[in-house]
Amino acid sequence: MNNPYERPSVRNYALVILTLVYTFNFIDRQLLSILQEAIKADLVLSDAQLGLLTGFAFAMFYVTAGVPIARLADRSNRKNIVAASVGLWSFMTTVSGFVQNYTQLLLARIGVGIGEAGGSPPSHSIVSDIYPKEQRASALSFYSTGVNLGIMFGFLFGGWLNEFFGWRVAFLVVGIPGIILGGVVYATVPEPVRGLLENKKVTDAQVAFLEVVSGLWQRKTFRHMALACGLNAFAGYGTVNWLASFFIRSHEMTTGELGTWLALSTGLAGAVGIFVGGLLGDRLGSKDKRWYLWVPGLSTLLVVPGMLVVLLSSNTYLALVCMFVPGFLQNIYLGNSIATTHNLVGLRWRSTSSAILFLILNIIGLGMGPFTVGLLSDFFDPSFGIESLRYAMLAVLPTACVWSSIHFYLASRSLNADLERAPD
Repeated sequence: MNNPYERPSVRNYALVILTLVYTFNFIDRQLLSILQEAIKADLVLSDAQLGLLTGFAFAMFYVTAGVPIARLADRSNRKNIVAASVGLWSFMTTVSGFVQNYTQLLLARIGVGIGEAGGSPPSHSIVSDIYPKEQRASALSFYSTGVNLGIMFGFLFGGWLNEFFGWRVAFLVVGIPGIILGGVVYATVPEPVRGLLENKKVTDAQVAFLEVVSGLWQRKTFRHMALACGLNAFAGYGTVNWLASFFIRSHEMTTGELGTWLALSTGLAGAVGIFVGGLLGDRLGSKDKRWYLWVPGLSTLLVVPGMLVVLLSSNTYLALVCMFVPGFLQNIYLGNSIATTHNLVGLRWRSTSSAILFLILNIIGLGMGPFTVGLLSDFFDPSFGIESLRYAMLAVLPTACVWSSIHFYLASRSLNADLERAPD
């Protein structure tokens, strides 16, 4: 059977391009966070509306579209789906620059969410098919650096473009190159042969969706791990979607300087953290598979001290420097968790299992994190005024991290047994 990924250079090229796609995914998503204070003033919005815009409304369409797209990816050409998806969400990001009211912006962001739903599950499946099992966590962690690279460029570009040209121009500058990237994926990334590296023959029959759901639910490891990922994402999205607003309100920073700081702490440092986490998972996991879950659990727990200093400090630059700690550690869980999910399931389950993991992760994390913080901020406003956002974040985010780390540990206790009964 012909393998288009026989040469490592082709495999590595595909990984870089897919990572670039994921980076654009989060540039388009994160852009709104650094721009939301300007948008709030221009369109006259409340914090609850902003939280709904960046969280629940986006997440509902993102996760709802994710499962049927993943089902399609498990039986058809995955790279074509990725190419079409990045083109769609980039077009809708461009449209966001022309909106005149909250409803129009909400509809544009829903379009971004539907497009982005087709990016990750097919990409996860491609990466798992072109890298052997012992390198899978590292490869998926490299891919997952797109989260923080996207956050970095979203903060950096959004902050300075907003300061000099306004928030509408920022959407246009970021959206148009993504449309071009969709064409690059379609023209240059080969579709891999499923199961070739693992010497497994994959039938054309697709596993029924309810069978995938049932199979994952029967694995105690997945239940605890998915909840742990969701709680981690609750803290992560609740932090990154409101961090710029927190520093603008409580520390009176401008978007240009702030965007640069956050690009380095939550962007660059976070990308390094994700990749290091995947390398640690593969290296330590070769001796004991439970390290694939212990590494995320420990890193999530260690987020808390740094987060507390950031939220409690009155010194602007101490808070900015300490943001490097949660920035580095917050998303270490991603590569290890996706790799573990794929190792628990069959070859034609991978896109769907990723979509189910991300459905749980995004309903809890993206859906509830930003919205809960925004709602609490509005609730605290009569008592704390300009500091309401500080106390809203402090009330829920550290607790979510501790709760998440507990479930990563509980997931590790059943991991070896669940891996032994993983289907083909």
